[in-house]
Amino acid sequence: MHAAIFDRFPKPPIAKLLGWRLIDADSKAGWARIGFEAKPEFLNPAGFVQGGILAAMLDDAMGPAVLIASGGALYTVSIGLQVSFLAPAKPGPMIGEGKVVQMGKTIAFMEASLTDSEGSVIARATSNARLVPVERLQAA
Repeated sequence: MHAAIFDRFPKPPIAKLLGWRLIDADSKAGWARIGFEAKPEFLNPAGFVQGGILAAMLDDAMGPAVLIASGGALYTVSIGLQVSFLAPAKPGPMIGEGKVVQMGKTIAFMEASLTDSEGSVIARATSNARLVPVERLQAA
């Protein structure tokens, strides 16, 4: 059912780049679990996944949580993003868990965590975003 919400839109290039895939979601609880693939091309000079890539994964876990919680009616445009990097990330599968903390009429507050294939938390984020009706995106 939740996958059908995402089938209404073409997958953005960044989602393809990050290996984005919906694993699970709960619209009533307002969360989404998203799979990502940290590719060797994402490594920084130290040999770990670059922080901006990890931030993009976290961001791309939170937005879908809002889309699912709104029944596919609302899209997010980030207006603030706070990321804490907790451990170095190696290439491989990653799991992002995004959650809606609070959703008003025009702004949503969200949080997310990113774990590696061993279940270690790599990074956490909080975000606030402007809510945009999906109809406005389809008209653009």
